[in-house]
Amino acid sequence: MNSFQRKAYATRVSFDVDSMRIELTDGRSLIIPLVYFSRLLNATDSQREHYVISGGGTGLHWEEIDEDLLVNNLLLGIFDQTNSSSSAA
Repeated sequence: MNSFQRKAYATRVSFDVDSMRIELTDGRSLIIPLVYFSRLLNATDSQREHYVISGGGTGLHWEEIDEDLLVNNLLLGIFDQTNSSSSAA
C-alpha cells in the first residue's frame, strides 16, 4: 500500500483553560487536553507560555518545568509517559 505522508512541524503553541493547541505547518491544529501532560497541567500560565520550538518544529520544550514533547508522537497519539503503569519492573 502506497500512501503519501507529509511531515508536519509545530509553528505555535497556545493554551486555554484545559487544553493545548499546536499549530502545524500543514495547516492543521492539534488540540490535546492538558490532563495528558501532568507537568503542563500543574504548570502556571506563565510557565506554559515559556516554550521553545526545537528541531525546526519537531519538538517542544519547556525548560522551567522540564517538559519535552515530540510533535510526531503527538500526531500518533503518544502522550505523557511519566505516569505510565506499563513501565518495566
